Amino acid sequence: MPAGITNAPGVPLGEASEAARVRSGASRTTAPAVLERLASDPSVTVRAAVALNPATPPAADEILAADTDERVRVLLARKLATSLPLIDAGDQARLCEQAYQTLMNLVADEAVRVRATIAEMIKELPNVPQALVLRLARDATSVVSVPILRFSPLLESEDLLALLADPPHSGTASTIARRAFVPAAVAEAIAASSDNQAIQILLENPRAQIREATLDALIARAKGEPRWHAPLVRRPALTAKAARALAEIVATDLLGELSRRADLPAEAIALLRQRLSVRLGVPEKPSAPNIPPDLEAALAWARARNAETRLDESLLLACVRSGDIVRCIAILAVAAEVPAALIERSRRLRHAKGLVSLVWKAGFSMQVAGLLQTLLCDLPPASLLSPKAGGGFPLTAEEMHWQIEFLEHIAV
Repeated sequence: MPAGITNAPGVPLGEASEAARVRSGASRTTAPAVLERLASDPSVTVRAAVALNPATPPAADEILAADTDERVRVLLARKLATSLPLIDAGDQARLCEQAYQTLMNLVADEAVRVRATIAEMIKELPNVPQALVLRLARDATSVVSVPILRFSPLLESEDLLALLADPPHSGTASTIARRAFVPAAVAEAIAASSDNQAIQILLENPRAQIREATLDALIARAKGEPRWHAPLVRRPALTAKAARALAEIVATDLLGELSRRADLPAEAIALLRQRLSVRLGVPEKPSAPNIPPDLEAALAWARARNAETRLDESLLLACVRSGDIVRCIAILAVAAEVPAALIERSRRLRHAKGLVSLVWKAGFSMQVAGLLQTLLCDLPPASLLSPKAGGGFPLTAEEMHWQIEFLEHIAV
C-alpha cells in the first residue's frame, strides 16, 4: 500500500502523493473506509479513480454522486448502470437501499451527460428497476429519453400510452413508432394523432401491429399525405378493400407494385391490373397492324439462326428496314428469351416503355428500340421514347425489369 495511506480510519491521506492516492482509489483491495475518504479528495483524478472502482462502498458512491465535477458523476453513473445486471437476487435489497438510490439521484442530475450515460447503459436491459426506466423515459431532453423510448423492454403498452398522452418532447411518438414491436393499442394511438411524421414511421415499421380498421382510417387520410403511400402499399398484410382504396390515390409505379402482391385475392389483382392499364393510357380497343399468321415459322427460323451464331443487331435492323414485322418479333423474342406473346402484348398496348425494355433485355441498342417503336407500335414521333444523351436507354435497369414484369402479368 502507498506510503501515508493505510486501511485505518483517521490516517492523514494528504501525506501520500496524488499518484499513490489514485492507485489506492482504483484498487479493489483498499479498505472501504479509505475509499470513502478518497471520495472527497481534492484531486479530481483521485475521485475519478474511486468512482470507477467496483469495490467502492455505497457510502462513497453517494458522496461521488454529488461531486462538483460532471466527469466524476458520469464515470460513477456508467459504473453503477453497468453493475445492475450483475447484481444477484440476494443483493436486491441492498441495491434498492443504496446503489439504486444513488442511481436515482444521478438520474435527477442537472447535467445531461450524466443522465444520458445511464440511459445508454440500461436501454436494453430487462432486469433493472422499472421506476428508473420510467424516470429516464419521461426526461424532456431527447438524448436521454430516446434510447429508453426506442429500446427498453420494460415499457409496457400502458407506459407507452401514458407517454404518448403526455409526451416529454416532440419526438416521442416518432421514437415509439420505431420500436422493434409496437402493440396494436399503441399503434392506434399514434395513428389517431396529428403527428404525420410519426404515422409515416409507424407505417414503415413492419412489426407495428396495425389493426384493419386503423389501416382503413389511415388510407382514408392518405390522399393528402403522399409520403404514406409507399409504406401503405408495402404493409405486410393488406385486405382487398384496402388495396382497392389505395388504387384510387397512389402513383402509377405504386399501383403496379400493389398489383403484384401475392397475398391479395385473384379478383382484386385483376381489378388492380385493369386500373393500371387505364392509368398507363391503354385504349380499350388498341389498334395495330394485324400480325401475319406465320409467326411460328419465323420463331423457328430465329431459333435456328441463334443456334448457328448469336442473333445480332444487323439482322434485326435489316428486318426493320424491310418492314418484316413477324421476323422482328421473332428475333426480339428469341434474343430476349421471352415468349413472343410479350412482344405482341407491348405492340397491342402500344406500350413504348415495355417494348424498349424488351429490346434492352435482348441486348440490342436504343437505336433499334427507336425504330421498333414506329414499326411495331405504330407510334407517332411525338410519342416515341427517346434515347438519353449519348444514345443510351432512357429508363433505369430497375424500371425496365418492372416494365417487363408488367407485360408478363397484364391481361389484355
